[in-house]
Amino acid sequence: MKYKNYIFDLYGTLVDIRTDEDRPEVWDKLTLFYGYYRAIYAPEELRRSFYELVESGEAAMRQETGAGKLRSDAHEVFPELEIEQVFLELFRRRGVEADAALAVHAGQFFRILSTEYLRLYGGVKELLAALRERGGNIYLLSNAQRIFTEYEMNILGIAEYFDDILISSSCGVRKPDSRFFELLQKRHGFLPNESIMIGNDLQNDIEGAKQVGLHTFYIHSNISPELTKKPEADYVQMGMDMEAVRRSLLGKD
Repeated sequence: MKYKNYIFDLYGTLVDIRTDEDRPEVWDKLTLFYGYYRAIYAPEELRRSFYELVESGEAAMRQETGAGKLRSDAHEVFPELEIEQVFLELFRRRGVEADAALAVHAGQFFRILSTEYLRLYGGVKELLAALRERGGNIYLLSNAQRIFTEYEMNILGIAEYFDDILISSSCGVRKPDSRFFELLQKRHGFLPNESIMIGNDLQNDIEGAKQVGLHTFYIHSNISPELTKKPEADYVQMGMDMEAVRRSLLGKD
């Protein structure tokens, strides 16, 4: 076995997803949800307030950490924030004392409304099962929102394959920040030269992993950011083929 530790990105690497948060019907229906609890908004007002809150939250976190502005991921809005706090504040702005559970439900309803599809790439479970059978440790390092990702992994039936799952919104830091990779490494005490990061984002996954000495596997999937330079990684695969990934990581049976 080539490595002891396999660290996966989620969206665009194992999971194919398309979301569109700006469709008018998303905000029309979310407005109705808030109205059920007497938090009255017009759809455009709710949309504008939402983005103002996430942007101000991101700015506050940059000020605290000294980090520069990071580009957002295609599947997520500012994934280092705990997005449920934004949905909670939207209630409070209308004088509604909502609890944390209602804020989470509002956020999950928003996610459902904005998700066009959610599915595993072909062969994902087979790959993860093969790694486990060969004694590999499997970890997830995802720029994402816990209140979305934790539940989506349950729907897709893959949570059980991972030895640990780190999600940026719960950690307050995101890839490519080296602290996110180091957090996982310190929790499990593994050696970088025995570990590989597999992801579809050249900046977040590959360049981030290189900073802490991890081996890297770049997969250019259908939702990878557009490449501006030739990918440099230990393995490069231009296209989604989980069987080819398995052969690269484990060799032929």
